[in-house]
Amino acid sequence: MRWTTLCSAAVSAATLSVLLAAPTAATGAATAPRDEAPCTAGTAPYQRQLEAELNLEVDGRQSPEDCRAIRDLQRRLGVRPADGRADLRTYRFMLADRVRRDPAERRECPTRAYRVTCVDLNRQLLWVQKGERLVFDPVPVRTGRDGLETRGGWHRIYWRNIDHFSTIYNVPMPYAQFFDGGQALHGTDDDLFTSGSGGCVNLTKADAKQLWDLLRKDDHVYVWGTKPGTAG
Repeated sequence: MRWTTLCSAAVSAATLSVLLAAPTAATGAATAPRDEAPCTAGTAPYQRQLEAELNLEVDGRQSPEDCRAIRDLQRRLGVRPADGRADLRTYRFMLADRVRRDPAERRECPTRAYRVTCVDLNRQLLWVQKGERLVFDPVPVRTGRDGLETRGGWHRIYWRNIDHFSTIYNVPMPYAQFFDGGQALHGTDDDLFTSGSGGCVNLTKADAKQLWDLLRKDDHVYVWGTKPGTAG
């Protein structure tokens, strides 16, 4: 059965591979690390925010030290490419990591004895908590663009379709979990960090699958805030 939907079909971070230097046969000592290429990314839109997060001088101008620190952060968070550029992708993954580490960053989502899927439109993040415990770590999402905003407030998942297809936008909506009219949580191959959806909450396919495995019909969803660049 296909339902007419109101939203369009967004990038799951790749896992960071760490190479360890092997001891030399002669001495058993670790070999020296291979020299890295210089970090040359210039100033980018989220320069000040990342400088503040990394306890760097907040001057809004990229320095070699800034570039290396941002590149190290990208590697730790699995952001690709890890090039030291203070872009929106890196900023959103940084926010997700902050929300994961600090319960105070999750205070706008109500705590209940049952699972609550929290959709933060302000920061374009989603996580699931039960009480004060995270049961699905924060991930970047893409919500409704201006004029087609994701609707705020309390909702409940009323229908799930693992391989749904949008008859309006002619796009697949894998792992779709509908919570309000035609608006759903679902996966996409589109870029999560550009434009916006038609009202749905877009996740990477990998994140959407994990969320599908966790949630059930009648689970609660709470949406708040305003997506940047929309009227709300």
